[in-house]
Amino acid sequence: MDEATFISKFIALGFNEQKAKETLKNATLTKNITAAFNSLDNHNKKIEELTKGSGALVYHLCSKIKPQSLQYLDLLISLITENKLDNNLRVDLALEFVLSHSVSNTTINVADLEKHCGVNVVVTPEEIEEVVAEVIKKNKKELEEQRYRFNTGKMLAEIRSKIPFADGKAIKSEVDCQIFYLLGAKTEADLAPQPKKKAAPSNNTATSKSVKPKEEEEVSNDDTALTITELMKKVKFHAPGENYKTDGYVTTPETERLLKEHLKITGGQVRTRFPPEPNGILHIGHAKAININFGYAAAKNGICFLRYDDTNPEKEEEKFFIAIKDMVEWLGYKPHKITHSSDNFQQLYEWAVVLIKKGLAYVCHQTADEMKGFNTILSPWRDRPIEESLQLFEDMKNGKIDEGAATLRMKITLEEGKVDPVAYRIKFIAHHRTCNDWCIYPTYDYTHCLCDSIEHITHSLCTKEFQTRRSSYYWLCNALNIYCPVQWEYGRLNVNYTVVSKRKIAKLITEKIVADWDDPRLFTLTALRRRGFPSEAINNFCALMGVTGSQGSVDPSMLEACVRDVLNVTAPRKLVVLEPLKITITNFISDKPIILTVPDFPSQPDNKSSHNITFDRVVYIEQSDFKESPEKGYRRLSPNQTVGLRHAGVVIKVVEIKRDSNGKPIELFCTCEKSETAEKPKAYIQWVSVPQIIEVRLYERLFLHKNPEDINEVPNGFLSDCNKDTLKILKSYADKSITTAKVYDKFQFERIGFFSVDPDSTSDKLVFNRTVSLKEDSGKE
Repeated sequence: MDEATFISKFIALGFNEQKAKETLKNATLTKNITAAFNSLDNHNKKIEELTKGSGALVYHLCSKIKPQSLQYLDLLISLITENKLDNNLRVDLALEFVLSHSVSNTTINVADLEKHCGVNVVVTPEEIEEVVAEVIKKNKKELEEQRYRFNTGKMLAEIRSKIPFADGKAIKSEVDCQIFYLLGAKTEADLAPQPKKKAAPSNNTATSKSVKPKEEEEVSNDDTALTITELMKKVKFHAPGENYKTDGYVTTPETERLLKEHLKITGGQVRTRFPPEPNGILHIGHAKAININFGYAAAKNGICFLRYDDTNPEKEEEKFFIAIKDMVEWLGYKPHKITHSSDNFQQLYEWAVVLIKKGLAYVCHQTADEMKGFNTILSPWRDRPIEESLQLFEDMKNGKIDEGAATLRMKITLEEGKVDPVAYRIKFIAHHRTCNDWCIYPTYDYTHCLCDSIEHITHSLCTKEFQTRRSSYYWLCNALNIYCPVQWEYGRLNVNYTVVSKRKIAKLITEKIVADWDDPRLFTLTALRRRGFPSEAINNFCALMGVTGSQGSVDPSMLEACVRDVLNVTAPRKLVVLEPLKITITNFISDKPIILTVPDFPSQPDNKSSHNITFDRVVYIEQSDFKESPEKGYRRLSPNQTVGLRHAGVVIKVVEIKRDSNGKPIELFCTCEKSETAEKPKAYIQWVSVPQIIEVRLYERLFLHKNPEDINEVPNGFLSDCNKDTLKILKSYADKSITTAKVYDKFQFERIGFFSVDPDSTSDKLVFNRTVSLKEDSGKE
């Protein structure tokens, strides 16, 4: 149907030309409406003869129907033209009915369909009034307490469940009338803006400000604090066993039986999995995958597997297996079970033989270069005899064919245009678990969906780049007549100013730009932990990103903000000076050191945690907190300006400056006066007396450009984009109370930032990494 004809027919449905042109931009909807036009022609029904409102119902039907139900479109169109499906509610119920039959491809019993949709059922105004009165009486107490702030959503849902075929507008009108009768007119208090509620502090306080999911997910968006579990409760995926309700899911005559068997095995429990390759360290993008998979299982009281996708022994190392499990547990998740793709090598092999016998797979001798990219030229071995492929595949398994000389390929074209993806390749490398049992190893395209099926995964949640593999996922399960899970895709999490590629991180290490996989300048999870990022801050960040199908990159400052939010209420305060300047107080207020008790969390009056510090006549302050010739607006210590010492209760004044041979101040002699009698200073600064020497490492951003991997931004490659001098090591002074700190303990160094104890620390020397600086205005005290 050409565009002009489509538009003219669309206008005849009751819409304007602009709406028609907007609809044409949606290929799927256009296809469905075109099919509806053809159906009307088949019924010899002219569009102009449709009753008023039927055109809108046809549009509603075409916009809501799922691909697997299109076989029933003609039937539903006929019921609309007969005025049996006469409102949106009945159309929606009809769609629900036919979808439940699409799984078994059974013929629809029209009488049952009409009964399900309430065709010819009339709900009188008296019935609506009676049910509404009953439900309002049940909620009377809450209504009188909350008045017009009462959320009527659940009440409306209960009413609809009692009279499912009643007109929604009539129900809403009756509810409004009866509430008005109960409460009377709205008062000024009812009309006043509702005060915003402050989110209560919690272990997981990320706010979901922009959760924009793909069409199927329908995530509710609000301004309340959300943990990842709370966020995932709002994601509307299909229920276990209702896989066929998902757009794009492919059904076969066996689907209904397989889903029933699946439900018997799982008991209707949600099952997810996190399936990393054990060939590198997990990074910030994996944190999102971990949170979504484990979070959705937790939200639905389900289970989540940690499955190692260990099908490439060439790159897998034991340290990566250990580190992956460590990071999953560090983020707070406990796998229901740890599994390996290699657990299923025998079953995967047997299924490959089945595919060959069905003529759906063949042994190919094209080289890797010949198969690279989007080669649309079919393999010359695609149609070789089944028996020949069976024998060659057996020879591959038995080590009789050289590595690279043959592969097993599946007869399917992926959405991206790639023809016949490889299922098995030859590698004469011992496997860490199966040793030398196998010299053929399955690929991701072949293994992933089959392991999902074996573990009866209900929701195969993966990043958007795997959307092009969805067709092979469904095709392969259905080709083998085994349970087929549903694949859902979400947008990958990318962070600016970093690289997460395992190959590129390895290059940074070999070039000695960073020390190792856990170097705090990287965005691997081990690096973030070492730098001092709390796991709950990373989880909060993932919740903040939401569940969206869109791809995009975020600035590291968003992650750092989540880190500050957590550390601000969990990291105790300590007095530290990074670059010390000695001060001798000539009129010290005591003849011996003074022990002061200071709070660990000064901003939290209910927190009684505290520690002791020593105040003596010799103290050390930051070099930057003293200037001989200060600029206008300078608030700290100078020859003509006093400053207060935090927690000490004194104000100091410079009386003499001692200098080195170059004239640089190396010691200040000051007098002090108690704060209650002294003129109020413009600022209070941190200080240390009787110090503990510590090492402090200050890290800067590793790359200069947002996307160091983009050849347009960085034409000479990512290595050329590295910042110089991204690590500064200082010999600093801290209060003695810090000496009991353990590795990964986190502190706020007052007026400086948040710091964490590095694993390089020893009994003789504590080493601290700067996690993040304070907020820009946090030092104005």
